[in-house]
Amino acid sequence: MSSRPQALKQERCIEQRLQPRFTAQFRSTFSGGQREGHGKTLDLSDGGCRIVADQPVVVGASFECRIYAHGLNWPLRIEEAQVRWVRGKTFGLKFIAIQPDELAKLKQVIASLNAEL
Repeated sequence: MSSRPQALKQERCIEQRLQPRFTAQFRSTFSGGQREGHGKTLDLSDGGCRIVADQPVVVGASFECRIYAHGLNWPLRIEEAQVRWVRGKTFGLKFIAIQPDELAKLKQVIASLNAEL
């Protein structure tokens, strides 16, 4: 009996994101339908972020998300972000829809996080 299928399964679970993520500590809000919450963005990439919040969320839920990043006059607005995973009070969001000018601001924030490394 080979352990190779087990190893492949573990490899797939390790890292699924396409963009590098950068550690961040930004205040964030998320809202959708009847739900609104506040949290802290813990890391950020071009494709999503990780947030810790007291309000419970479920996998598959979609929200508008605002990230209050340092150096921006206004919060970064993600039109639609979808919950991909939940672990306790922490969850991962995948960015589904973002306006081009907001994407440019996101790339600016990520470049500044990358420069701090």
